[in-house]
Amino acid sequence: MNVIEAEKLTKYYGKSMGIEGLDLAVEQGDFFGFIGPNGAGKSTCIRTLLGLIFPTGGRASVLGHDIVTGHNEILKHIGYLPSEINFYSGMKVKEAIRYSAKLQGKDCSEEAKRLCERLDLDTEKKVDDLSLGNRKKVGVVCAVQHKPELLILDEPTSGLDPLMQREFFKILEEQNRAGATVFLSSHILSEVQAHCRTAAFIKDGRIIISDRVERLEETGAKKVVVRGKISGTLMQELKREEKSGRGKGEGTVTDLLTDEGSVSFLYSGDIPRLLKLLAEESPRDVSITEPTMEEIFMNYYE
Repeated sequence: MNVIEAEKLTKYYGKSMGIEGLDLAVEQGDFFGFIGPNGAGKSTCIRTLLGLIFPTGGRASVLGHDIVTGHNEILKHIGYLPSEINFYSGMKVKEAIRYSAKLQGKDCSEEAKRLCERLDLDTEKKVDDLSLGNRKKVGVVCAVQHKPELLILDEPTSGLDPLMQREFFKILEEQNRAGATVFLSSHILSEVQAHCRTAAFIKDGRIIISDRVERLEETGAKKVVVRGKISGTLMQELKREEKSGRGKGEGTVTDLLTDEGSVSFLYSGDIPRLLKLLAEESPRDVSITEPTMEEIFMNYYE
């Protein structure tokens, strides 16, 4: 069963495109990463799915409810952490948390107390006096305290120090093991690679690829770094294969970067041929490794 389904979902702000023709499916119980740089359409997609803004076209459902007609029912069963946290001015932390629980119609005092202790949050302070990181902690408590079926978190770790980030992900993993689906929007590839089981890349308001994280890592490409003297012949061949997509030896070169005394690139194709090309050089050092998630991500975007 899918807890989130979107088909050709589109949102325009006047003539400006937020998302266009977006297709998305998130399975129940998944820990799902939604990856994209700032401006790619992540927040617009989330706000549209939650019914906070109305779509221009397409359709979508969350927890089986249409995002337009079932907006109120959706909000009863989710925990949402926006990228920017704001609270009513003058409230104490404990008042903001209690108010959030009342909106859900639940007594979450015990769970809220436990979460505040784990996140080292002073509930007697006023929200106006909090740093960005501490406001984000309050948002985490408000999103999680009622133990929702679906957690939707938009750039959740910005402002949190490394120790709090680690504790935050422990909390998410506990919620996920207890049955909650986690939808995590991020532009930090290491977060997604470390914690998510499935991920989707969004670019210019469209999903360009969505799959299990381990499959996204298995591109078939190799990261090659050559250090030392590099001949013009090798560079010409690499540039030819990068430009044409396929060289005469059926190799594909992408993400070609040169630095003083080194060249690096992603290579897909005939490895023996690559080794033969390199053997004709006089490199000081050669490394052939699996590309990182970030290199895979940048390859899709470029």
